[in-house]
Amino acid sequence: MNNFLRRLFTHSFRRRVGGGLVGLLLCATVLTANAADQAAIARGLSIFNSLYKELNAFYVDSINPQQSVETAINAMLDDIDPYTEYIPAVDQEDFMITATGRYGGIGSYIMQRTDTGREGVYISQPYEDSPAARAGLRAGDRIIAIDGDSTTGWASDKVSARLKGEASTHVQVTVARPYAGADSILTFDIERQTIQVNPVPYWGVLPSGVGYIALTTFNEQSASRVRQAVETFAADKTVKGIILDLRGNGGGLLESAVQVVGCFVPKGTEVLITRGRDKQSERIYKTTDAPVTTTLPLAVLIDGGSASSAEITAGALQDLDRAVLLGSRSFGKGLVQTTRQLPFGGLLKVTVSKYYLPSGRLIQEVDYSQRNLDGTYRHTPADSTIIYHTRSGREVRGGAGITPDIVIKYPEGSRLVYNIVRDHWDFDFATRWAAEHDSVDTPSRFVVTDEMFDAFKQSIDPSRFDYDKVCETGLERLREVAKNEGYVNDETTAAFDRLAELLHHDLSHDLDLHRDEISRLIATELMGRYYYHRGQVEQVAHTDETVARAATTLSGPDYRALLKPSAK
Repeated sequence: MNNFLRRLFTHSFRRRVGGGLVGLLLCATVLTANAADQAAIARGLSIFNSLYKELNAFYVDSINPQQSVETAINAMLDDIDPYTEYIPAVDQEDFMITATGRYGGIGSYIMQRTDTGREGVYISQPYEDSPAARAGLRAGDRIIAIDGDSTTGWASDKVSARLKGEASTHVQVTVARPYAGADSILTFDIERQTIQVNPVPYWGVLPSGVGYIALTTFNEQSASRVRQAVETFAADKTVKGIILDLRGNGGGLLESAVQVVGCFVPKGTEVLITRGRDKQSERIYKTTDAPVTTTLPLAVLIDGGSASSAEITAGALQDLDRAVLLGSRSFGKGLVQTTRQLPFGGLLKVTVSKYYLPSGRLIQEVDYSQRNLDGTYRHTPADSTIIYHTRSGREVRGGAGITPDIVIKYPEGSRLVYNIVRDHWDFDFATRWAAEHDSVDTPSRFVVTDEMFDAFKQSIDPSRFDYDKVCETGLERLREVAKNEGYVNDETTAAFDRLAELLHHDLSHDLDLHRDEISRLIATELMGRYYYHRGQVEQVAHTDETVARAATTLSGPDYRALLKPSAK
């Protein structure tokens, strides 16, 4: 607590600070603090109030009370963990969208671009069958006005706020559409609706005979959508197994994770235990519904973007020996948050407990209560964690996330491909291709043809495409070192010049070298243009190597072997 107060009264007060809500938050802790802490808090609040009065009376400029309060609150909460945060009333809509998956608006992803000559906020992809899609908005449209107000200089959060609103109200959106002859200026009158974010954008049976479910978030609809898919697979006697793809799933509602696990394990199965500061806060979560199937082989895909509720789902199914996990190590978030109502419509999202999986392990990677000497938080190395055991006796590890049973090593991305994404070359190419072509092949059959790839290469302007030419840069550094150390003569100069000719970067060659990775980017963008998010996920399901590996595992002898403990 002393460090807590010290950080608040040194970091926050050097900036603009205010009273009010900070005092209310600190007062709430008095109820559970011991006598010494109560005295320290009382002193701190007295200092806080006196300091603010002095600032308000004598500071040379006027002080913004709301900004001061939020600065102080955020500085205080930043010292605890990144998940404990203050949510003002004006920001609660986005928070509730995450929890419920519902909001009022036009139904479209937007993005802000800052690349030279293309600054502004763009439609990146309308939701399928949304008001935006039905009205005719397309990916690549640049939003230039909303209800007649120019959006020049607006950030994406301001655009988003203006697009959202009560269902059945109207909003007028004006866009500049590229590649429609001369850039077209189009205006759409759109009636807002209650938008439901679909947590399962695609599910279906793959050619391998394995059912595939992509679950992107855990909201109020996640469990029912997953259950619907699993029921369909279980009723189809030709389905050999199920793949649940949790890659990139950042989590959401804890209860939703328990319900998803309940599709695959017996009713009443313990999924996790949460423990807070005292024994009375312990809570056991068990499945409450009858399962759909407890025998159909199951594979779960995870990666570094799988966190929180996604880790609960994957970790519980691993601990219960109900699924084989494939992919890469998960994020490592073993903390649980809840919300507390504050005065004036505010919310405190606060970490109240840690969760423990059926094996007893905690998979939290970062210990926010401990810091290194340099002030950074302590991380748990994956190779030094405590060993636990699954229901059948298999070894699993606590801390540092969840390690899959089959680790898939993904190639490291190149700087060239990074710059393609950063500067939206793939996005702009897909926008132009969609403007010039009425259709492309279905997601399950789509491939980037030679024609498409050549067209993409031609779309890149070498004078605008900037990327790290590692060989050329390294050679110039070596030449400079040789010069400084006295090794430059006619012979070495000729050798350097010859190497410079051999190692000169050719953009066309470099693009060809990374064709596979670039083709995946192009495919994702084009599927979004023609088949929305559903098409993007379906295309991945039919072409992704990890999905193929999972399908092979489920239908082969390795599945049962992986779920048995080793001989040792």
